[in-house]
Amino acid sequence: MGARIDSLALIESSLWQQLQQAAQQREHDWRTMVLATVHDDEAQARSVVLREVDTAARELVFFTDARSAKVAQMRQRPAGTLLCWSPSLSWQLRLRVQLEVQTAGLRVSSRWARLKLTPAAQDYLSPLPPGSPLTEAGAPERASREHFAVVTAKVRSVDWLELHADGHRRAHFGADGAQWLQP
Repeated sequence: MGARIDSLALIESSLWQQLQQAAQQREHDWRTMVLATVHDDEAQARSVVLREVDTAARELVFFTDARSAKVAQMRQRPAGTLLCWSPSLSWQLRLRVQLEVQTAGLRVSSRWARLKLTPAAQDYLSPLPPGSPLTEAGAPERASREHFAVVTAKVRSVDWLELHADGHRRAHFGADGAQWLQP
């Protein structure tokens, strides 16, 4: 374990730097996060891949199929929580977010223009919605990009937890500032 950061301001800055790296480095521990939402008073959780981070705007971006159940859930209840764990840092983040789904416009078309040249484009080209039963093994014919959606998660607050042999630490970063919490 490396040297610990003792300043709340430096911890907040460092966690945003780590999120930036996660969006750029496929092997980063936080590249894949868990998104939790609520549907019919039941918790729903699934993995999402972090694609972009705008530190100044406090926004995270990921992509999804517009026909997925999570899109309907986000439109009905746009509040969610993103959870990520880094074994190498021994840091857990719980990010309370406000979710916005976009399926058209420049934000969507510009990202699709880059994504369509990669193998990841296949994830958004199925003519069937996610979770649809298949009559046989294998992928169905491809469709157009009309089901590609960009999700922006506006971070309202961050709960940071560090697990450490010398003592665990926890802090909260939100609109009211930063404060240490009992782990």
